[in-house]
Amino acid sequence: MDNLRKTESRKNKLEEQLNSVGQKVNELKEKFQTRTTEAAKLEAEVSRAQETIDAAEKLIHQLDGEHKRWNAQMAEITEELATLPKRAQLAAAFITYLSAAPEDQRRASLQAWMESSGLQKFDLRHFLCTESEQLIWKSEGLPSDDLSMENALVILQSCACPFLIDPSSRATEWLRTHLKQQRLEVISQQDSNFMTSLELAVRFGKTLIIQEVDGVEPVLYPLLRRDLIAQGPRYVVQIGEKVIDYNEDFRLFLATRNPGPFIPPDAASIVTEVNFTTTRAGLRGQLLALTIQQEKPELETQKTRLLQQEEDMKIQLAQLEESLLETLATAQGNILENKALIESLNQTKSSSALIQESLSESHRLQASLDQERDAYLPLAESASKMYFVITDLSKINNMYRFSLASFLRIFQRALQSKQECENTEARIASLEASLKSMVYEYVCRSLFKADQLMFALHFVKGMYQDLFQENEWDAFTGLIVGDMVRKADSQKSMREQIPSWIDQERHPAVALFKSTFPVLYQTLCLSDGDLWLTFSRSSCCEQDFPNTIAKKISLFQQVLVVQALRPDRLQSAMAAFSSQALGMRELSPPPLNLKRLYSETLEIEPVLIIISPGADPSQELLELASETVGRENYHEVAMGQGQADLALATLRECARSGEWLCLKNLHLVTAWLPLLEKEMNAMQPKAGFRLWLTAEVHPKFTPILLQSSLKITYEAPPGLKKNLLRTYESWSPEQVSKGGQLTRAQALFCLAWFHAVCQERRNYIPQGWTKFYEFSLSDLRAGFDIIDRLFEGGKAFQWEFVHGLLENAIYGGRMDSLCDLRILRSYLLQFFSSRLLSAGQSRGRKSSPFPAQISLPNSCSVLDYRGMIENLPEDDRPAFFGLPANIERSSQRIISSQVISQLRILSRSVAAGSKFDREVWSSGLSPILNLWKKLNQGSSLIHQKVPPPSESQGSPILSFIVLEQFNGIRLVQSIHQSLAALSKVIRGTSLLTADVHKLATALLNQECPLSWQNKWEGPEDPMQYLRAVVARALAIQSWVEKAEKQSLLTDTLDLSELFHPDTFLNALRQETARSMGCSMDSLKFVASWRNSISAATLQVKVGGLKLEGCSFDGNRLSENQHDSPSVSAVPSCYMAWIPQSAAGSYSPEECISLPVYTSAERVRVVTNIDVPCGGSPDQWIQSGAALFLTQQ
Repeated sequence: MDNLRKTESRKNKLEEQLNSVGQKVNELKEKFQTRTTEAAKLEAEVSRAQETIDAAEKLIHQLDGEHKRWNAQMAEITEELATLPKRAQLAAAFITYLSAAPEDQRRASLQAWMESSGLQKFDLRHFLCTESEQLIWKSEGLPSDDLSMENALVILQSCACPFLIDPSSRATEWLRTHLKQQRLEVISQQDSNFMTSLELAVRFGKTLIIQEVDGVEPVLYPLLRRDLIAQGPRYVVQIGEKVIDYNEDFRLFLATRNPGPFIPPDAASIVTEVNFTTTRAGLRGQLLALTIQQEKPELETQKTRLLQQEEDMKIQLAQLEESLLETLATAQGNILENKALIESLNQTKSSSALIQESLSESHRLQASLDQERDAYLPLAESASKMYFVITDLSKINNMYRFSLASFLRIFQRALQSKQECENTEARIASLEASLKSMVYEYVCRSLFKADQLMFALHFVKGMYQDLFQENEWDAFTGLIVGDMVRKADSQKSMREQIPSWIDQERHPAVALFKSTFPVLYQTLCLSDGDLWLTFSRSSCCEQDFPNTIAKKISLFQQVLVVQALRPDRLQSAMAAFSSQALGMRELSPPPLNLKRLYSETLEIEPVLIIISPGADPSQELLELASETVGRENYHEVAMGQGQADLALATLRECARSGEWLCLKNLHLVTAWLPLLEKEMNAMQPKAGFRLWLTAEVHPKFTPILLQSSLKITYEAPPGLKKNLLRTYESWSPEQVSKGGQLTRAQALFCLAWFHAVCQERRNYIPQGWTKFYEFSLSDLRAGFDIIDRLFEGGKAFQWEFVHGLLENAIYGGRMDSLCDLRILRSYLLQFFSSRLLSAGQSRGRKSSPFPAQISLPNSCSVLDYRGMIENLPEDDRPAFFGLPANIERSSQRIISSQVISQLRILSRSVAAGSKFDREVWSSGLSPILNLWKKLNQGSSLIHQKVPPPSESQGSPILSFIVLEQFNGIRLVQSIHQSLAALSKVIRGTSLLTADVHKLATALLNQECPLSWQNKWEGPEDPMQYLRAVVARALAIQSWVEKAEKQSLLTDTLDLSELFHPDTFLNALRQETARSMGCSMDSLKFVASWRNSISAATLQVKVGGLKLEGCSFDGNRLSENQHDSPSVSAVPSCYMAWIPQSAAGSYSPEECISLPVYTSAERVRVVTNIDVPCGGSPDQWIQSGAALFLTQQ
């Protein structure tokens, strides 16, 4: 039992223990439970914390990129803010002061302003607009060059009213497109409803573009000045006589196509002049764009696409930034727990990174595209140069004007020529060549034949600078100044230095050549006479250069050598040089007929035919019209008084119905031409319409009309043969054979021949005629009427009538020179005489005045005469006119000197009457000022004091010489004063006066100022004038010394040393009359070439005379041969005044009286001198023989 109890109590104990263990276990379990829960909680918190840390890290990392970028932007913006006033000031200054300036001036001014304001960089376009705006403007038609872009900014930003000078109208077109959303109205200043439109636009706040504004109308001033009057809450403005409500939305733009509109100073301050006139750089940009468009259009599209993408990306980037900032600003609760926010941040970040990458890629691509574009820059550069070379031509002739639009059309035609080339360089070279020949031909057909050589040389000079070395062009055009050649002493030394085979007349030219180009002179080895023998004797010396020399010198240097040694071949040398440099066989383009021209015409572009006097394209035009549109669709209006309204009405009618209209003789109505031009500009003609215009050259012809038309010149073809054929085409068979009178038909041929000789002799001015006379068809008609009338009624024909009327009224009525009248009289006696037309035709050909090819047919049929004319050669022989065989030499000299003086005009950098520009004046006038300085070195002329001559000088000759000296020195000193004043103005130490402006304008135009010419009429060229004045002023000193020693009349005198040689001969006459005690009228002037004049009490011996047209050895005149020099020296001559009754040195039958001119230009006659000719004076009269004093 005990055991049982013991066991039970043990069991109980154990149970209790077990219970307490269970309790403990439970407790421990509970503890474990709570611990586990706590651990899980902590774990969750840790992972949450980790997440938060991660999120925070991400957020910080994400915002760090933005932070950096925003910081950089902040710095930039802060800097921009700091420089904003300065940049705004520069932009305002640009808009105000530089809107009319060309690019180079804009760059230079901006650079200077940036330096003075301390700005590092300033980009106007970037400051005032965005890339996308510029792209939009381009797509609206604005040219893509810098000038146009900047101008567009000025137009849109300017406070004052913009005044667009827009010769090509492209900017005005762009403005119309750009503003079309803004209730736009476009009117012309000439519109009849101009005032109404203006008032309505002001009242209703429209945008108004006024076109064709040649000057600012007074009625616009109140609007431009904004003279607004407040009336209660509204504003009004006075327009004309009305007061109009002013609407704040009103905007005004003025535009003109005139490149030089007159803007008076009071208007200039209230408009912003925006100049779209093409500049070299601007044109280069436009041409490059055109080339790329044609050659590599994908480049342009790629670039535009890139720019657009870039713009889109920038916009996207800005939007992303916006949304990011917005999300951050509007986030609620704990920002770290906002998962959506963090997600969008991630997206933003990756997008912006992508965009940044694309942007840098796009910049790289743009740079490579620009490089590809720039490969075509040389083409654009040379084409731009070409355009400016041809625009210079208007300085020579107002009619030679070319528009940019027509040049761009040629450029595009050249681009479209398909040629396979292996690489870009070859393609550019072939494009350049085809453009050059197209432009050359286009321009040449708008020039008269006489100007084509000048253009060819100018074209070569403009396009191929590398063919000319330093100073060569200036020396060629006569701008290089030689030292003053003093008289006798220097001539001796010159003779010693210059090889003897060179003609003495060429010594001064060779001396100048030697001093200007010493190295080239050495290379030539001129001292080797045998080497140069062929050259000196050759009739085409430009091809006969010694071989060894020709290899060593350039093509242009050969021209310079011909100019110095053989000016009688200079024209041929210049032509050969030009055609070689341009790579053309012929300088004259192929002859152009109107039919071929028609294929190039457009209905919107009038065709202007510039005619030379006596040429008439009406017939050819009529035939073309009949063939193309039918005679009934072709209308003609000959312009003159009262025809203007009819012309405009016909023009409108033809444009509407697509017919042809020809307006003739526009040079008679130049004042009406702007109206015509504006009417044409406003028209929208039908496709078949063509407007043909004819005009002679006129200095006041409207430039805009000239530029906007297709021009060709129409000249009568040269040569006697063509001239005679034209005459016989204008005469009907009935007119020639009327009445079957043989003598009448032959007399008509003589008239046709005489008319042709008179007209064609004009090709040899001044040896043929001394000046250009307008012998025209009306002269021929009048001559025809006289012969027609005299043969009526069968009475005896009176040749004196023909002689008298043709000499005094019809042909001779145009002449004002006695020498020319003498030639005319000689022709009349030769061609209109009964001896010539009587039946004695068979008495041998000796007496016939016609060349061998012509024998008058014994018939009245036109065909016989035409057949005989066909036998004549195409090129005229000098003998046809009675001119000497070497006339070609003289005419080459004259033509080449005309071409050179035209080239000098072209090298002027300034247009006549333009504003003062110090740099232009300085460069243009320095040759003259330097020459004057050189001429007066070592002479005391400028400071010499000469007392005015008193009346008490004994002899007239001495009085004259003292007066001549006084006037000479006074002239030198007055020239010195005027040039000193000019020099001060250029240096900026004196103000510009009207006199100085006049002087400078004349000198810049290479004309001799009137203020000088009024004191002494000398050469037209100012440089020659100054040389002539100083040479004479120095030479006259020795005359004074000789006269005072009474040795003047025993010496040989050179009359070219006097300012007034004719007055000297008069003084001699007066002195002779005094010493003989008779009246001056009872004396006659005589000359002797053999020995002194026995009947004379006083005589002078004159040396240094030159003869042109024939040769003279002191005994009798002789004909010039083909290779005789054009001018030859003659022996000294005694001149005196003797009584009328006394016998002269020669009998009147054996001598001819030849005029003595001051210079080879044959402008002023000094006197006439008898020269023994051994009979037949007509031969010498017709040869144009004349003497002249030598030129210094």
